Amino acid sequence: MNRQLMNPRIIWAMLRIQWLKLTSRFPPLPGGVLDEQTAWLRKVQVLLGEQALAQTTPLEARARFDDTMRGFEAGGGLFEKVYEVRDLAIPGPAGEIPARLYLPDAQPSHPLLIYFHGGGWVIGSLLTADIVARFFCRRGGLAVLSVDYRLAPEHPFPAAVEDCLSSVRWAAENASSLAGDPQRLLVGGDSAGANLSAVIALLARDGGPRLAGQVLLCSATDCVSLDTGSYQTFGDGTYSLPKADMDWFIDQYAPPPIDRRDPRISPLLAADLSGLPPALVATAEFDVLRDEGEAYAQRLQEAGVPVTLLRGNGMIHDFFYLVGLIQRATQYFDEVVAEVRKMAGA
Repeated sequence: MNRQLMNPRIIWAMLRIQWLKLTSRFPPLPGGVLDEQTAWLRKVQVLLGEQALAQTTPLEARARFDDTMRGFEAGGGLFEKVYEVRDLAIPGPAGEIPARLYLPDAQPSHPLLIYFHGGGWVIGSLLTADIVARFFCRRGGLAVLSVDYRLAPEHPFPAAVEDCLSSVRWAAENASSLAGDPQRLLVGGDSAGANLSAVIALLARDGGPRLAGQVLLCSATDCVSLDTGSYQTFGDGTYSLPKADMDWFIDQYAPPPIDRRDPRISPLLAADLSGLPPALVATAEFDVLRDEGEAYAQRLQEAGVPVTLLRGNGMIHDFFYLVGLIQRATQYFDEVVAEVRKMAGA
């Protein structure tokens, strides 16, 4: 366990969250009201101390993010048991790409979700994606291939896009060895991983393989205009992801002279979104990325793409990582999984 979590104030706050899980009925939450458990979690994070990313190095930020995810597990997060977990290496444009395969059972064929973790294209790993991948696998009956794409600033755009596209094409060609069905191939991710998923869906539309769906969780879709209403309302970081962190992430990932209007960076700015696979777009009410995610859903719908939009009222950015710790997060994630199962024909 993270040593900071042994602080009595932290333990008390975690116990308070667990008590709320046992005593609250959680009726539908109206917009504009922060979930009570989530509010307590934010207090825990403030007590632990939050350091602006601009004051750290990418290596320090990665270590801190990994520690945070370990802390969530130690604090009562959900750790779904699955039938099999297997580490793999995928051939990539710059060498092998680490990946991890999750299987729900011994059946030879499942819908296959290729998952890209979040972390602003700078942080995140197979470790941090583990909770989400297991949830999709166990509760969705999906084979999940989690991909550890190259990170910025050591590998700026388009390295992550190249790795993700190579992984999807490799998975399509090798689906049977992954207990996956090549006709039920989906891409998905959270935050920066959702951005990469949207980009891959665009590239696959024009160059293959055919995808059955795209799963976009708290997605970044516009890296140019960080001035939406949700940025203006939540950008100070009170509810987690601040605008300053997004500025830092984008500066690492797409430094000048890279054109951030490139649809492979900002898919919301793509001229044509027609012909894309069905999309599930899930947003969080108290998230700077909420408005651009919902704007992308609207543009997809206008282009004739089947879209399901789910907003997590009372939730903060990337609440999917809080399954098992925050009851509403688990409930919303169950809704997401149910929609993905429909999309995949599971």
